[in-house]
Amino acid sequence: MQSMPDVSPTKWHLAHTTWFFETFLLAEHDPGYSLFDPDFGYLFNSYYEALGDRHPRPCRGLVTRPSLERVRDYRRAVDECLVASLDGFAARDDWPHIAALIDLGCHHEEQHQELLLTDIKHVLAQNPLAPAYHDAPATEEGRAPDLAWHAFEEGVYEIGHQGDGFAYDNETPRHRRYVHGFALASRLVTNGEYRAFIEDGGYGDARLWLSDGWDWVRAGSRTAPLYWRRADDGWQQFTLHGLEPLDEDEPVAHLSHFEADAFARWAGARLPREEELEIAVRLHGEAGPVNDLGSGRLHPAIAPAAARGPLLQLQGDVWEWTQSAYMAYPGYRPPPGAVGEYNGKFMCNQYVLRGGSCVTPAGHWRPSYRNFFPAHAQWQFSGVRLAKDL
Repeated sequence: MQSMPDVSPTKWHLAHTTWFFETFLLAEHDPGYSLFDPDFGYLFNSYYEALGDRHPRPCRGLVTRPSLERVRDYRRAVDECLVASLDGFAARDDWPHIAALIDLGCHHEEQHQELLLTDIKHVLAQNPLAPAYHDAPATEEGRAPDLAWHAFEEGVYEIGHQGDGFAYDNETPRHRRYVHGFALASRLVTNGEYRAFIEDGGYGDARLWLSDGWDWVRAGSRTAPLYWRRADDGWQQFTLHGLEPLDEDEPVAHLSHFEADAFARWAGARLPREEELEIAVRLHGEAGPVNDLGSGRLHPAIAPAAARGPLLQLQGDVWEWTQSAYMAYPGYRPPPGAVGEYNGKFMCNQYVLRGGSCVTPAGHWRPSYRNFFPAHAQWQFSGVRLAKDL
């Protein structure tokens, strides 16, 4: 199933992540390797122009063959060949380069674990029966803590990846940046706070919206976040557990950048800059349990009132939109070859999101992680934390 051009079928995700290992590891570095199926390079290449033609993204849902069984055979075969090749790779002079590609492939697969769930949610939401992907967790009771503000002093801060652990190329190089004094909200914006924006006519007030955002609202006759539905007894939202009553204390999710920005204006605040959120994480870390894929909840959770520290939900729950355009850090150069198309080519007309979500694999996120999407994107678990200038 493919419910819109930005969504890929589950079978395609399974095959594409395997194609990544086959193409960049086995075919490139194992002279004795034979392609599992020569047609798969055309079917499951995502966007690598250097690797030739590929099937159009909006038409991935029309690829009814190969079968799911054939794709699973493909995954098993590539896994077995890669494992069998590791000892030989490790003895070569170019092992550091090969090891880096294996590491990238594993993190690439984790990215698609997250995309797979967000795509499945969008597909199921188109079904009038509102089917559930997974059983709902135990009912959560509680109230979101009152919103407070935490100030950060102006100064010069170091931004970007540091240390020996894995990072994508767009998180580098580490550099210094002057930052004016700012304040961040202590938690994410809730469904109830966003509902107040709706009831105050937020979707009908052009003064709150960026020009392209206002065009987007009118073109789609939009009046609420993606997956919200009006019912006789109040709002409901579609979740991976099916259709549920809207919990006003949970973080609002599936906002576009346009919606997040308009809400911030309505609230007398603004969206954070990406470096502000990185500074906050590095200075304060995460206070309390992290609601990512490892929690098994598959849905944003109410901020824990008893957590220690001034800032809650810096990691997990929803990706936090920033006002920062996705662009290169000073001194950035994409890697040579086809793998250099992984991040750098998308540094145009997109905004950075920070913090991870409730379906980000545990351990995948780090303070310097830069996610990015176009301003109209809603199907990701994306929300908002407010910021202010001092």
